[in-house]
Amino acid sequence: MNPDSGDGQSPPQRPSVGRAVHYVSHGTPVREDGTQAYTAQCRAAVVTAVDPAPDAGPGDVFVSLAVLNPTGLFFDQFVLQDEDDHAGGTWHFPERV
Repeated sequence: MNPDSGDGQSPPQRPSVGRAVHYVSHGTPVREDGTQAYTAQCRAAVVTAVDPAPDAGPGDVFVSLAVLNPTGLFFDQFVLQDEDDHAGGTWHFPERV
């Protein structure tokens, strides 16, 4: 699902190669006591390809990303957009500040 630009009149944002977006890391598995060593975090990422996924549903937007982590780079393909829940393993446009 693509968000609009915020003013209600601009066309929806669309990913393109070279665009800066946010990738949400998965975090570590939840322990028995309910804690995590590392929680899911937004990370800076650059779109490297806009991917037509073979099993994509209507409105699904997949991209390939180069994710910039504090400890190095991570590359991923067919990453699903999630503007609402920001679930781990998805990408979204940066929030406007």
